[in-house]
Formats: sequence, C-alpha cells, structure tokens
Amino acid sequence: MRALLVGLAVVVVGIGLAAVKVNPYLYFAGYVILQYVVIATAWNILGGYAGYVNFGTSAFFAIGAYTAVFLIKSVKAPLPVLILAGGLVAALLGLGIGYLTLRLRGTFFSIATLALSVVLQTMIINWEYVGGSRGLSVIRPSGPPFGSYVVFLFTVMVGLAVASVLIARFIERSWIGRGLAALRDNEEAAECMGVPTLRLKLFATTVSGFLLGVAGAPFPYYVTFVEPNSAFALDYAVNALAMPMIGGTTSWIGPVIGAILLGSASQLATVTISSEMNLFIVGVVLVAFVVLAPEGLLGLARRLRGR
Repeated sequence: MRALLVGLAVVVVGIGLAAVKVNPYLYFAGYVILQYVVIATAWNILGGYAGYVNFGTSAFFAIGAYTAVFLIKSVKAPLPVLILAGGLVAALLGLGIGYLTLRLRGTFFSIATLALSVVLQTMIINWEYVGGSRGLSVIRPSGPPFGSYVVFLFTVMVGLAVASVLIARFIERSWIGRGLAALRDNEEAAECMGVPTLRLKLFATTVSGFLLGVAGAPFPYYVTFVEPNSAFALDYAVNALAMPMIGGTTSWIGPVIGAILLGSASQLATVTISSEMNLFIVGVVLVAFVVLAPEGLLGLARRLRGR
C-alpha cells in the first residue's frame, strides 16, 4: 500500500509538472528519461532477476512501436489502445521467443535475442504497409490535454514508468522473485530443489516483453516519423543493458537510478555537445562501472557501508 501511495504521488507530481509552462524541451527530455526507466526496468526483470542477458531489447521496443503504427493507419486507435496492443503483441513475442530460446543459456541465449532483432528489422524494412525502409509519417490527434501532445505524452510516460517500477518491485518481493534469484545464482541447483525454472523464465520474458512493447507504443506520436533505423536503434539495446548495471541489477531501484543518471547525462550531452556522443558516453560509463563497481551503485554503497 505504501508503494502504491508513493507511485500515486509521483503521478500527481508529473501531472503538476505538465500544468507548469516551461521550456518544451524539458518535456521532450523528461519523456526520454522516463522511457528509459521503463526500458531498463523491463530489461532487468529478465537480465537482472533471472540472469539472462537480452540483446534484443530494440526488437521488443520496435514491435510495440510498429503495432501502434499499424493500428493508427488501419483504425486510428486511441493512445490507450495502442499502449495495450503494443504491450500484448510484444508479450506474445516474448513468450514465443522464450519458449524457443530459453533452453539456451549464457552467450547462446544472448546471441539468439540479437538475431531476433536483426530478423524483425528485416521484416519491417520489407513491410510497405507500415512504411518499409522509407518510413511513415504519423499525424498526432488534435486537442490533447495540457495543450500540447508532447506534454501529454510526458504525463503518460510518468504513469507507465510508475506502473513498470511497481510491477518490478512486486515481482522482486514475491515468490517469483525468489525463484528467479535462485535461477540466476545456480539454475541446476534450483531445478534440483523443485523451482519451476522454465515457467519462471517464460514468465520473465513475457513480462519483460510486455513492458518493452508498452514503452515503444507511444513512440510514433513522439517522433511523428517512424522508420526502422530509429525504432531498432542500437541506443535502446546498449542503454537497456547499461542502466541496470550502473544502478544495480539485483533490486528494482537500481534500473531507476541508472536510467535517471544516464538518461539525464545523455540528454545533457545532446544539448551541449552532440547527440552522436550519447553512445560514447554510455560506453565509457559502462566500462568504468564494470571495472570499478561491477555490482552497480547499490553494490558500491553496500560495500562502503560494510567498511
């Protein structure tokens, strides 16, 4: 109940910020940072809790975005329908891919998820109905709340970020989280103790895929022009991996900390230096944390407190 109240308070604060008239770029930047909170949290459910590193983050994100594009073009569906549909399609993809690949372990699973992203991008490039390789322009609905669709999308992403964090926190503190932790530490031992490892892995891939699809569904209205290179951008795969590792992968708060810190640094670099420096900054920070604090900021704080 306390977590729900805190989440509700964050949503109320987000709505309050939307009502304040400030530089429009702050809403653009805030949307991106909150989107990274959802992406990092979603990745951590599979990569952090279960220990299965997913390099196909951009595939699930893009499938949510292109599901929205398909529904916008075919039936002009409203944003809540786009978000739900994008999440469900990505969840089904996660379930199917999980069933086919989760018998693989370690680097073999990671390579399989990377191959998934390549295959899906090739399919989208050749699907002319959603724009193909040329891309497709999307017209935003008129008359949005708060007078601006970007501000409205910011408030929507506040709610999605809060919901994703609450889901991750619930999973971590439930028997599912304990089972995933056992799976991460030693899968063979967990199976011998009766932990339903395959079902837990399927659950993790499905929930992770759902949240990634939810993060991608508002993307067409955010950029207004969707093409494969932007939807399947390498940034999503790299940042989804880097942010939980920077914050800490063993707790729900780690991806949030990493997303806020790295997302803010990325947006600041875009304004002051160049958007091309984003991946360079992420790479340098990730290498530094792997060397100096492999358990992330949370692990570093625990070590300092132990001393």
